[in-house]
Amino acid sequence: MSAEIEKKHFPKIKICISGAADTSHCGDSAFGKAEELGRQIAERGAVLVDGATTGFPFWAAKGAKLAGGIVVGISPASSEKEHIEVYQLPIAYHDLIIYTGAGYSGRNLLLTRTADAVIEGCGRMGTINEFTIAFEDKKPIGILEGEWETDEVLKTLVEKSHRADEMKGKLVYEADPKTMIDKLLVVIEKYKADSEQRVL
Repeated sequence: MSAEIEKKHFPKIKICISGAADTSHCGDSAFGKAEELGRQIAERGAVLVDGATTGFPFWAAKGAKLAGGIVVGISPASSEKEHIEVYQLPIAYHDLIIYTGAGYSGRNLLLTRTADAVIEGCGRMGTINEFTIAFEDKKPIGILEGEWETDEVLKTLVEKSHRADEMKGKLVYEADPKTMIDKLLVVIEKYKADSEQRVL
């Protein structure tokens, strides 16, 4: 293929929002920050990918859809019926939900690998699982700082991993959603450019 192929013919950037389905421990600012993250992703023309769940990712999905964006959910369930009735998860604010039938741990793997980058918001064990998958895959990762403890936990994991050098230039720590997306898009574009050149 020609190197002159227009950028519009390439897939859109996909950003995964990872965070707690139960946000009771996250503090008052969590929903507002999640919604603003979604809005910023939509306004840049990127696709928001999430676990088709409640809580932090749901509010990010809502922000993206209200801004006219595209939201793709990756569900742990095998069907819409199971998604709603067994997992008790929402379908609102999504353009497409992929039903994996893989449970939560399998869904987490597929979710992170679908995206070009992962943003970690306020979360619990599942969020840490998604972080470690993205870390192992050396994907760009944004760690949203806030009144929750998740950002501090993830910083400690990186520091004590003895592998922080592997992620040099790929980790973004930021409290402001707009600035987070600004910084993360620069990182994504840098690492996507090399991959795209290899397939032209």
